[in-house]
Amino acid sequence: MADLFGEPPAAPGRAAGEAPLADRMRPRTLDEIVGQDHLLGPGRVLRAMIERGEIHSMILWGPPGSGKTTLASLMATIAGARFVAFSAVLSGVKEIRQVIADAERDRRRRTILFVDEITASTAPSRTPSCPTWRAGSSCSWGPPPRTPRSR
Repeated sequence: MADLFGEPPAAPGRAAGEAPLADRMRPRTLDEIVGQDHLLGPGRVLRAMIERGEIHSMILWGPPGSGKTTLASLMATIAGARFVAFSAVLSGVKEIRQVIADAERDRRRRTILFVDEITASTAPSRTPSCPTWRAGSSCSWGPPPRTPRSR
C-alpha cells in the first residue's frame, strides 16, 4: 500500500492520476477496510469464508457511501470470482440474461452479480438468475435501496 501522500496503484485501464478520488482511496485489501472487525477481522467468519473462496448469496446493508460495492468487489477479487455490478432500477431482463449466459459459459470461475437496489428488481428480472444460483455457477449480492428500519 502507498503511504498517505504517495500515489496509489492505478485502477485497471486508467493512469493513477486519471482515476476519480473515490476510486483511488478505495481499500484494496480486507485489512484496509475500516470497521466490521467482528466479520472481517483475521480469523472471523466472513473473512475466512472469503479467503477459502466460499462465496454465497447475501444482502449487504448500510447507508449510501458506506462501502457496500467496494466490499463486494474486494470480496469477489479475493475469492477469485468474476464481479459484475449493475443497477436493478436501470437494468432489465436482457442485461441479466447476458450476465447469466456469460457465467454459464465460464463455469471455471464463479460470477458475483452485484445488484444495486436489489429489492427494487421485479420478479421477472430475478427469475433468469434462479437456475444459476441453484447450480452454484453464480451468486447474487446486493444492497437494498433503503435499510429495513426505514420502512
